[in-house]
Amino acid sequence: MPQVDFYQLTRDPAASILPVLAQKSLQAGHRMHVAHRDKGARAALSEALWHAAPESFLAHGEAGQCDEACQPILLGADANGGNGAQYCAIADGDWRDDVDGYDRIFFLFEPDKVEGARAAWKMLSAREGWQCHYWKQDGGRWTRAA
Repeated sequence: MPQVDFYQLTRDPAASILPVLAQKSLQAGHRMHVAHRDKGARAALSEALWHAAPESFLAHGEAGQCDEACQPILLGADANGGNGAQYCAIADGDWRDDVDGYDRIFFLFEPDKVEGARAAWKMLSAREGWQCHYWKQDGGRWTRAA
């Protein structure tokens, strides 16, 4: 049963949130694919993953530029990756329909993408067996709002 976690980015950008989600995913034994259509934004996400914590980094690669199967985290323009990921982070706020096969999807969207997020929520919550959760920033933490 796929789970979609909607994260409305009202305070922190995707580059701040993604390393936390990726680290928790890897610690739980899951690979991740990260989708963002903008090449410059993917470079910023890559930089954030390299510098996630002073004592560690989150190994990753860019689709088409590495041995994808070896990457625990793979960044690309679309939602399909060649690293066997169970989790997908859509980091640009543009829902993709090619996410079937992932166990969990993190959908990160900024305030200017709220209408698209609402449409995705409505479509996904109507699907048989899909779970949707909405997370909002409450001070320095994330709280589940729905």
